[in-house]
Amino acid sequence: MPRVYSIPPGVQFLPTLADALLSGALVPGYRYEGDPLSLADVTIYLPTRRAARELRSVFVERLDGNSAILPVIRPLGEFSVELADLEAEGGAAALNHAPPIRKLDRILLLGPLVHAWKSRVPAHVAALFEEGVVVPATISDSLWLARDLAALMDEIETEEADWGRLAGLVPDELAGWWQVTLEFLTIVTEAWPKILAELGRSNPAAHRNAMLALEAEKLRRNPPRGPVIAAGSTGSIPATARLLSAIARLEKGAVVLPGLDRELDEESWEAMGSSSEPSSFGHPQYGLKKLIAAMGIARADVKEIGTLPARLAARRRLVSEALRPAETTDHWAAVRGQMEEALRAGALAEIRLIEAANEREEAAAIAVALRHAIAKDGRTAALVTPDRALARRVAAELRRFGIRADDSGGSPLGDSVPATLMRLMLEAVCRPQEPVAIVGLLKHPLLRLGLPRERARRAAEVVELVALRGGTGRPDAASLGTLFDARLEARGRDPRKPFWFNRIGDDDVAAARALLAALESALRPLAAFRDARAITLRRLVAASVEAFEALGRAEDGTLTDLYRGEAGDAFAGFLRELVETRSDLAVTLQEWPDVFAALIAGEIVKPVPGGDPRVSIWGTLEARLQSVDTLILGGLNEGTWPETPASDRFMSRLMKGELDLAPPERRIGLAAHDFMMALGTSEVVLSRATRANGAPAVASRWLQRLAACAGEEETARMRDRGQRFIVWTHALEARPDVPFAPRPCPRPPLEARPKRFSVTEIETLRRDPYAIYARRILALHPLEPLIRDPGAAERGTLFHDILQAFIHSGADPTAPDALERFLDCGRKIFAEARLPADVEAVWWPRFEHTARGVIEWERQRAHDIVSRYAEIRATPMPVGATGKTLSGRADRVDIRTDGTADVIDYKTGSGPSKRQAHVLLAPQLALEAALLARGAFSELGARQPGELCYVRLRPNGAVEPESILRLRTPKSEKSAMALAEEAWERTERLLAWYDNPETGYLSRALPFKEGDTDGDYDHLARVLEWSAGGDSDGGEGE
Repeated sequence: MPRVYSIPPGVQFLPTLADALLSGALVPGYRYEGDPLSLADVTIYLPTRRAARELRSVFVERLDGNSAILPVIRPLGEFSVELADLEAEGGAAALNHAPPIRKLDRILLLGPLVHAWKSRVPAHVAALFEEGVVVPATISDSLWLARDLAALMDEIETEEADWGRLAGLVPDELAGWWQVTLEFLTIVTEAWPKILAELGRSNPAAHRNAMLALEAEKLRRNPPRGPVIAAGSTGSIPATARLLSAIARLEKGAVVLPGLDRELDEESWEAMGSSSEPSSFGHPQYGLKKLIAAMGIARADVKEIGTLPARLAARRRLVSEALRPAETTDHWAAVRGQMEEALRAGALAEIRLIEAANEREEAAAIAVALRHAIAKDGRTAALVTPDRALARRVAAELRRFGIRADDSGGSPLGDSVPATLMRLMLEAVCRPQEPVAIVGLLKHPLLRLGLPRERARRAAEVVELVALRGGTGRPDAASLGTLFDARLEARGRDPRKPFWFNRIGDDDVAAARALLAALESALRPLAAFRDARAITLRRLVAASVEAFEALGRAEDGTLTDLYRGEAGDAFAGFLRELVETRSDLAVTLQEWPDVFAALIAGEIVKPVPGGDPRVSIWGTLEARLQSVDTLILGGLNEGTWPETPASDRFMSRLMKGELDLAPPERRIGLAAHDFMMALGTSEVVLSRATRANGAPAVASRWLQRLAACAGEEETARMRDRGQRFIVWTHALEARPDVPFAPRPCPRPPLEARPKRFSVTEIETLRRDPYAIYARRILALHPLEPLIRDPGAAERGTLFHDILQAFIHSGADPTAPDALERFLDCGRKIFAEARLPADVEAVWWPRFEHTARGVIEWERQRAHDIVSRYAEIRATPMPVGATGKTLSGRADRVDIRTDGTADVIDYKTGSGPSKRQAHVLLAPQLALEAALLARGAFSELGARQPGELCYVRLRPNGAVEPESILRLRTPKSEKSAMALAEEAWERTERLLAWYDNPETGYLSRALPFKEGDTDGDYDHLARVLEWSAGGDSDGGEGE
C-alpha cells in the first residue's frame, strides 16, 4: 500500500516534515536517536531549491548543535546525472536520452522555422480570408513566436501528449486561422525532431521527463537502504507523479502532500475536472485529486500529519467552503451554520484586508504592514505576489524604514545597467541619426572608453552641447567627431553664439575629441556591417561584445565595473551563451536591436541573498512550503492573481482538447492551491488596489468568494483591521500644510532693468514679464533642444529665406518667367539647406504649390507696388521719455504708388490670430508700422503705413493675405497709422510702468491660454505650484 501523508494548511510544512521524520512517525522502522550518520541515509525530494535550503536550516535547528551529516535533499526535476549513481545500471548509457538543448539555442533554431512560415502562408490563405493574416514579418517577430512555440512544445511533452495526433485533426472542423497553424505545426513536428537529432540534443521537457523516469526506475530496481521521502509536490507533471508513486511504494518510502482537503464533500470532490466547463479545473484540490488517482489510492488512504489550532482549523473549513467547485456552490445555504460556527471560532480574526486606492498606496500600505509585523524581536514577515511591479514598489517603500528586502522573483536582465548600455549602443549604431540614444550612450554610467569616469562625463557633456543640441540634423555615433568639428566651427562663426560657448576651453574641446575618437574606435567593429545585407548572428554577437567591452573598459584596461555585481554576472553569462550559440541565423544590422531584445526577454537577474532576514518578498513559486509569522498576499485582483488564462497562438482549445491537454484554467487551480496554503499562516494580510493601470479593478475571485462566505459584517471587520495600515501610511506621508508657492513678481533695482527692447519682446513683457526678468536681468538662457529633423519652424524659415532671396533678386513678379525665377531661388536655398532626402521629398512639392500661389498673389497687387523690401532692420528708436529704445525687423515692406507702405509678416503657422493683432495683444506688426512712421528703417525714411497684414502660406499652396486693421466680429476698423500710434502709446506706458521700483516682473501675467506652462522659464517661476493654489488669472482665450 503506498504510504502517503498530507500536512494541512496552518501547520508549518517543513518543520512538521522534519519532526515527523526524526520522531519516526513518517517512515516505519526509522527514528533518529542521535546517531550522527543515520540521517545521511535519508533522501528527501522537494519542489524548489529554496525549500531545500530552508529544510536544511530546519534540520540544523532541530539538531540543536549536535553534529550530524544531513540528509540528501534534492529539488525535484533538477537531478544531475552522476555516473557513480548509475554504475549498477550500466553507467551513463542507462540514460538513453540526449542532453537538453539550451534555451537560447532552441529559440534561435525555431525562429527561422517560424519565419519561413511567412513565405508559405499567402498561397493558401488567400482562399480562406478576405483580409491578410498577421504572420511574422521580421526575424524579431519570429523569435517572439518561437518562444510561444517552445512553450507549447514543453506543455505537450510535459503532459506527454502525442504530437502525432495532430494529423488526426480534421481541418474542416477548425476555424480558418487554426487550419493555417495546424499545417505549420505539422511542418514543425516533422522538421524539429530531425534538427534535434542532428545536434544530438533533446527538448528540455522531454529530458526532464526522462530524468524523472530514470530516477523512478533506479529507486524501484535498487531501493536505497534509508528512507526516501518526496514532500510538497502536487505532481502536476505526469512524470513527477510517477516518481512520487514509485517513492510511495518503497519499503522505506513516503510521500507528503501539501494541504489535501480530506473533509471536502464527495460530490464536490467528484465535480473537479469532470465537467467540460473550464472552471472545474480551477479548484485548488484538482491537482492533488489527479495525483492520488495516478498513485492508485483513495483520498481516505491519505493520513494527515500535524495538529491545527482550533482557530486555524476553523479557517481551513471556511476557506474550503469558499473555494468549493462552482457546480456545488448551491450547498452554501445548507452549510451556512457551519460557516457561522467557523466565524465564531475566530476563523478570520487574524486576517486583515487592505483595499487601497491605487497601486502606489497599496505598496506603501504593505510596507507599513511588513514593518509592523516585525516590530517584535524574532518575528518574520513576507509578501507573496505574482505582480513583480508591486514587489519592486514594496521593496522601494521599505527603504524608508531602513529595510532592504530581496525580491526573490528577481528583475528583468534587459532592464539592468549593463544591458541598457548594450541596448543604447545597438540603437546608436544600428539605427543612426537618433540623438536620444546617442546622448543616453554618452552619459551612461558604465561608459568609460579607457578614460577616467569624471573626465569621460565632462567630455560627454561638451559633445552634447556642441554636436547634439540646437538646430537640425541626423547625428551618427560612428562619425560623431566630424559633426562635432563642423558644428564647433559653425558656432564660432555665428555672431549670436550660445550662452555656453565661451565657457568651453581648449582643454574641454581636446577631451571631447579624445572621447569621440575612442567612441568611434570602439563602435567600428559593429559599424563595419552597415553595408552588409545580412550578417550571421555569430559575427554580429562577436562584434557587439567587442564594441560593448571597448565602451566599458576602464582606465586600467579592466572590465571589472562593466560586469560587476549580480546583474553583471548574469549579463556576462547571457553574452557567453549568445557567443556559443550554434545558430547560423542571418540578421540585418537594422534588425539586430529588436532581435537582441527578443533574445534577452525573459532573462532574470536573481538577487544575491543579503537583505534583512526578517522580511522576504516572494513570488508564488518561491513561497511554497515557506513559513513566516505574518504573510501578506498582494495584488489580489482578477488578471493579476489569478492571471487571466492566455490564449495559445498556435492551438485552439478544441485542438488542445483533442490532444488531451489540460485547459489553461489548470494554472488557476495551481494558483488557487498557493492561495489556500498561504491562508494557513497564523496572521494574514490580503491586499488589493481598487484601481489598477488607471482603471477600476475587480477583486480576485477567491477574495470575492471568501467575502461571500464571511458575510458583510465580517468582511467589514477585515477591512477595518486592514484600514489602519492605510491610515498609518497617510500619517507617515502627512506633512504640515505648506502654503502654495507665491506667484513670483521680482522687483530688481531700476539700474538692473533692461533699456533696449525688440518689438517681439514687447509682447513677452506684457504676457510674461518674468521671462524678460530671467533672460535680460538674470542672464539665464534655456538649453537648446536636442538636434532633430527639420520641422514646421525650419520649413517656415526656409520659405522666408526663399521669399527674401526672390525680393532681393529684383525679379518682376509680373514677368512671364517670374514663377521659374522664384523656383530657381527655391532650388538654391533648398540646396544650401542640405535637407534629408525624405524631408526634401515632402517639402519641395509643397513649396512648388506655394510658389504658384505667391506669384499669383504678387501679380494681383503688382500694379500698386513701386518697390519691395525684405528682412529690413529698424535702428533703435527712443520710446517717449522712458529712456528706453525699441528696434525690430520686418519680414517685408512694400512701397505703394501713393507713397504709403504696407508692412507684411509671412506666417506658415497658425498664430497669432488676426484678433490678437488688432487688439494689440500681439503688437509686433503695429509696432513695426510705428517704427516705419518714425523713420527707423533707414532705407525707407519716414513713411506712413498703409496696410498691416499677415500673409498666410497654407499647406495646400494657398496664399491668404489677412489684414489686421478690420474685424467683423465685433465689428471694428482702424487705420494703419491709428493702430500704429495706439501700439506706440501703449508700449510707452508699459515701459514707463517698469520705471517704478515697486513694479515687479509678474509670472504669466497674460498667458495665451489657461494652463499654458510651456514657457522657457515656467519651471523656474514654479508656475505649476502657484497656479495650483488658485493664483492664476487665466488667459484671454485665444
